[in-house]
Amino acid sequence: MPLRTPLAILGAALLVLIVPPLLTAGSGAGGGTQIPGLRFMVPNTPGGGYDITARTAAKTVEDAELNRNVEVFNLPGAGGTVGLSRLVNERGNGKLAMSMGLGVVGAVHTNHAPSTLADTTPIARLTEEPDIVVVAKDSPYRDFGQLLADWKKNPAKLPVGGGSSPGGPDHLAPMLMAEAAGITPKSVNYVPFDGGGELLASVLGGKVAFGVSGVGEYLEQIKAGELRVLAVTGPERVEGLDAPTLKEEGVDTEFTNWRGIVAPPGLTDTERQKLIGLFTRLHDSEQWKEAVDRNGWTDAFLTGDRFGRFLKQQDERVDTVLKELGL
Repeated sequence: MPLRTPLAILGAALLVLIVPPLLTAGSGAGGGTQIPGLRFMVPNTPGGGYDITARTAAKTVEDAELNRNVEVFNLPGAGGTVGLSRLVNERGNGKLAMSMGLGVVGAVHTNHAPSTLADTTPIARLTEEPDIVVVAKDSPYRDFGQLLADWKKNPAKLPVGGGSSPGGPDHLAPMLMAEAAGITPKSVNYVPFDGGGELLASVLGGKVAFGVSGVGEYLEQIKAGELRVLAVTGPERVEGLDAPTLKEEGVDTEFTNWRGIVAPPGLTDTERQKLIGLFTRLHDSEQWKEAVDRNGWTDAFLTGDRFGRFLKQQDERVDTVLKELGL
């Protein structure tokens, strides 16, 4: 189930302000583009994909002198919908943005959340990446074929962990894998965790037979030899990872995840454009390009109304897939 759309790269001109000597002119993009007191909310626990995305974006914004003192804070719960409700309740707050992605789309459905992404202000889609199938270094599974053989024999006995609630990417990926491999999705023993940090501890501790998560979340553990990658869910192999695609392993499906930024509802057009402008300049910076490469992400930039239309399509897609899989 590829969730790819054509990439859109939007440019932005730097605004130069001339201010009186006693006033702060701002740095990089100029004082007029600064958002004092800017905060990024992460709707899951530290160590997950939203967390890594938000903290990488905040650091890069500061390193590129696009904005000063960006605070990142975590508000986990219910697959991201606790944070989503908080965001929606912050109506008119142009100094708050939330890191999110496909997982929040799914969690809205499965948790019957009172707030939806249609209630937010779409700012930007930033990145796209495949999921990976991982096991601990001491796992008996040396390759995906061995794991798949046992999974087919008794799906319930091989718990699979994911860093998202049912309906999120780490849930949809193994369900689609199972369906393509001839395993009834309802028979899969899926164990949800609130973010990649919690999932990692369970994979390393042997509490789940294997985990499914984003590439960027576990690169350090993979390089350190703590985790073994058995397969990637995208259409192509990931550079630097010695792991086949699912299709190479005879499982005819592919899946990619994405991450982006939304803001509270009720922003003025000026506030909305300031946030879109900030993330456009972030996207265009050399520091961000380096961060995207370093984390194994793919650029998938899309802003404003176009991102809003994409969110609507994703909501409809997740609803359809959940129904198709009987979930």
